[in-house]
Formats: sequence, structure tokens, C-alpha cells
Amino acid sequence: MSENSIVNTRKLLVVVTSLPTMEAAKGLARALVEQNLAACVQLTEGIQSIYRWEGKVCEEQEVLLSAKTADCQWLEISSFIQEQHPYDLPEILAFSPEQYETQYGKWVESEVNLKL
Repeated sequence: MSENSIVNTRKLLVVVTSLPTMEAAKGLARALVEQNLAACVQLTEGIQSIYRWEGKVCEEQEVLLSAKTADCQWLEISSFIQEQHPYDLPEILAFSPEQYETQYGKWVESEVNLKL
């Protein structure tokens, strides 16, 4: 069995939130990487969000932020996003990929200061 086919025992997380502007998204993304809460953050501009807020249907352009981290960082990264986010109730979701390339996983773990 090659090293790339070994089952990963530690989980990676992709943490997702949306922000009102690219400037706000870049600021949060940079802070997440600088604080070693995420190894990599990708930003996708032009997301169209339609939602109900306080009884009113709203429609907004947003920027989607996707941060790559390890599952043991969930409490820290979600708290940090909550504190830094401009929204009263930010979307903060985490998804764990079932499979990922081993070397990439090791890199993410090393960037968020985990013992390998």
C-alpha cells in the first residue's frame, strides 16, 4: 500500500463563511492564516445569497470564504470568526472531506501548529 493510500486518522476541516465585501473577506482570511488557525483560505467573489432575516426576504452579493484547517482547531477558528465577523449572526459551517491527499493533510496540520 502506498503512503498516499493510507487512511487518514486525523480529520481536516473546510470551514465556510460568507462576508459582505472582498475587503472584509481578505482581512479575515489573512488573520486566520497569520493566527495559524487555517493553512489556506480561498475566496470566491460574486456569491448571490437569498435569505430571510427578521421576517424580511433579503438578497445580497457576498464573498464566500473557505478555510482549510484541522478538526482540533474547530473551537478556536469558529470563535475567532464569530468575534471578527461583521454580521450579527454569521454563517459558520465546517465540512470534513472523507478523503484527501496525505501530503496535503500533513501540510495543513503543520501550518496550524499540530504535532504530526
